[in-house]
Amino acid sequence: MSADPTRLSAAELAGLIHSREVSSVEVTQAHLDRIAAVDGEYNAFLHVASDAALATAAEVDKLLADGGTPASPLAGVPLALKDVFTTTDMPTTCGSKILEGWVSPYDATLTTRLREAGIPILGKTNMDEFAMGSSTENSAYGPTRNPWDTSRIPGGSGGGSAAALASFQAPLAIGTDTGGSIRQPAAVTATVGTKPTYGTVSRYGLVACASSLDQGGPCGRTVLDTALLHEVIAGHDPRDSTSVDAPVPPLVSAARAGAEGDLRGVRIGVVKELHSDSYQPGVISSFDAAVAKLTDLGAEVVEVSCPHFEYALAAYYLILPSEVSSNLARFDAMRYGLRSGDDGTRSAEQVMATTRAAGFGPEVKRRIMIGTYALSAGYYDAYYGQALKVRTLIARDFDKAYEQADVLVSPTSPFTPWKLGEKVDDPLAMYLSDLCTLPTNLAGHCAMSVPSGLSADDGLPVGLQIMAPALADDRLYRVGAAYEAARGALPGSGV
Repeated sequence: MSADPTRLSAAELAGLIHSREVSSVEVTQAHLDRIAAVDGEYNAFLHVASDAALATAAEVDKLLADGGTPASPLAGVPLALKDVFTTTDMPTTCGSKILEGWVSPYDATLTTRLREAGIPILGKTNMDEFAMGSSTENSAYGPTRNPWDTSRIPGGSGGGSAAALASFQAPLAIGTDTGGSIRQPAAVTATVGTKPTYGTVSRYGLVACASSLDQGGPCGRTVLDTALLHEVIAGHDPRDSTSVDAPVPPLVSAARAGAEGDLRGVRIGVVKELHSDSYQPGVISSFDAAVAKLTDLGAEVVEVSCPHFEYALAAYYLILPSEVSSNLARFDAMRYGLRSGDDGTRSAEQVMATTRAAGFGPEVKRRIMIGTYALSAGYYDAYYGQALKVRTLIARDFDKAYEQADVLVSPTSPFTPWKLGEKVDDPLAMYLSDLCTLPTNLAGHCAMSVPSGLSADDGLPVGLQIMAPALADDRLYRVGAAYEAARGALPGSGV
C-alpha cells in the first residue's frame, strides 16, 4: 500500500480492508505506531490497548480471508474511545483520580456494539474529569493539546478524541455530549462531531455526568465517516430506561445524497440569538460565508428567533450541577475506586470525606457544591424548579423555529481555541464557550459540527453547527455533507 493509512478516511480504509488490498492488522498497527510516535506531544490517549486492537484486527482479516462477510461497514477500521464508557479489558477513569486504574466488570452497550461491529479499539482518550469542562484541562492526567497549535486547548470535555482525529492517531472516535462536549472540540480541531438525538445511542455503561443531558456520539474527519459510525452505535437498548425504541434514520444514505451538493427544497434557519457581535469576528465572518455557501447550494435561508436561548446558560448550569451532585454521590470510597485516609481508626464518613477531597478536582467539586445548594430545602423551587421551566421554554422555541425551517444553523463556538491556562481560573469565561451548543442538549434534539474553515483572526479552526429536531438526525448528514463538499478541502493542521 503506497498511501499512508493514517491519512485516509475511515470509508476509504474500510473499502481497502474489505477488498483485501490492505489488512486491518496493517492499518491498526500504523495507527498504533503513530500514537507511539506523536502522542507524547498531544496527550490524547490515557490508555493504549495495542494487543486487544491487533487481536480484533486479526479476527477481521481471518474472516475476510475465509470469504466471510464483514460484521459492519466499518469492520477492521480502528477507533479511539472516550474514557467515560466502561470496558472490561482496559481502565475506565473518566479523567479522574478517584477512578485511577479501575477496570469495569461489564462493557457499556456502545462498547459492545463496537466490538460486535469488528472495530479495533485503539485505547481510551483523555477528557475533562467526569466530562466537566470545555478544554480538557480539567483532566487529572494532564491537558490534551490541540494539534493545530499545541499551546492551545483542543476543546472539551472530549478533547482527547478530537485531538486523536486531528493528529491522525485514529480515523474514528467516540465522544459524549452533555452541553457541547462532542461539537465544541470538533469545531476547534477542524473535525466532525455529532450529538445524536437524546436516547438514540444507549447510555448503559456511560458513566453519568448529568443523566438527562448526556449523549454518546460519533466523531470523524468527514461527514460520511461520522454517519457510518453513527449507524453502528445507534439503536434501542432495553438496558437503558431512556432509550428510544424507534428506527435509526438512514444516516449514511443521507450523507451520500448530500454530497451530491443539491439542497433545493431545504429550509435553513439562522438563529438570531446565536449570531452576536460579542463573538470573535473571525467566527462570525466564517459563519456568514458558510450560510452564503448553503444558499448557493439551493437552500432557502431564513432568520428565526428563539428568545429564551439567552437563558440557556443559566438554566444549564443549574440543571447539570444538580444532576452531578446526585450522580457523583456513588463515589464514596466504600465500593470501588480510590480510598484515602483509611487507617483503621476513622469512621466511614471521615474516609469518604477524605477520599472525595483527594479524588475530585476543583471543577467537579464546584459543580457538586452548586448542585447540592440548588437542590437544598428552601432553594429547590427558586433554582432547579425555575431552570426546568426555562428548559421547557427553550424546547418550545425550537418547536416554533422548526415550523419555519428544516434545520437551524449557528457557529458551533463563539471562539477559536484559546491558550492553555488562559481561562482555567475564570469558570464563567470557560462556560461561555458552550453558548451555542447548550440549547440542543436541553431540548434533547440532535446537532452536528462540521469544519467551516479557518478564522481570519488567527488562522485557527471554526465550526458550523447544524441542528435538527429529535429523530431527524439524517437532516444533519444531508446538509453537513453538502456543505462539506462545497467547502472543499481544508488546509492541514501541519501534523
